[in-house]
Amino acid sequence: MALPKMTTPKYSMIKPSTQKEIEYRPFLVGEEKILLLAGEDGRESEIQKAVLNLVNACTFGEVGSLTDPLFDIEYAFLKIRGKSVSETVELKLTCPDDEKTQIDYKLDTEEVQITMDDKHTNIVKLSDDITLVMRYPTFKDANVTEESTVMRLLELVKSCVHEIHFGDEIYNIVDITEQELDDFFDSMTQEQFTNVQEFFTTMPRLRHVIKIKNPKTKVKSEITLEGLQDFFG
Repeated sequence: MALPKMTTPKYSMIKPSTQKEIEYRPFLVGEEKILLLAGEDGRESEIQKAVLNLVNACTFGEVGSLTDPLFDIEYAFLKIRGKSVSETVELKLTCPDDEKTQIDYKLDTEEVQITMDDKHTNIVKLSDDITLVMRYPTFKDANVTEESTVMRLLELVKSCVHEIHFGDEIYNIVDITEQELDDFFDSMTQEQFTNVQEFFTTMPRLRHVIKIKNPKTKVKSEITLEGLQDFFG
């Protein structure tokens, strides 16, 4: 006699990058096991692979590809984890005023949203005739291995260029060599590069501000959580 088939509930959420309503389900025991094994392995590449595969499976392919923005993946994982384990995450926070007192805090993940600056745009104007069209960082982009912070930032910026517009000419990134892109960025003024950085500063991100009070000093502070590591680290 065949064993009965398990039924898995479905929920809906809004995919941040497209504002499209999509369905998702909790992750299964077998999927969680793969995620836990990746965590024990410790390699960033294995953890990212496990998270992407889990999100892709639980959203029925709507989120979880290598080209999806990082904030889409993080938001979807947070929603999936909430329905799979608990919508509450227990955190241990360090009070900023004395940088040593720790308090326990229960975070309701349903309150966490994607935030974005109202002035944000993916079009970066460098001059009267040169404009960049940017794309959002993916999991792959976030795993830049450069040791230098400056070089890591530069590599991330270059990897997120989608098109370069020069007058009526449009140069797609796939048609530009790495050397040509290096030379292009090397020729920028500091002001122009700052304009490019503004795209990353204001782009959508998984962020939540927590207000706490130090039980020893009675000082009130705010702590900003940003990215999955802050929520589950």
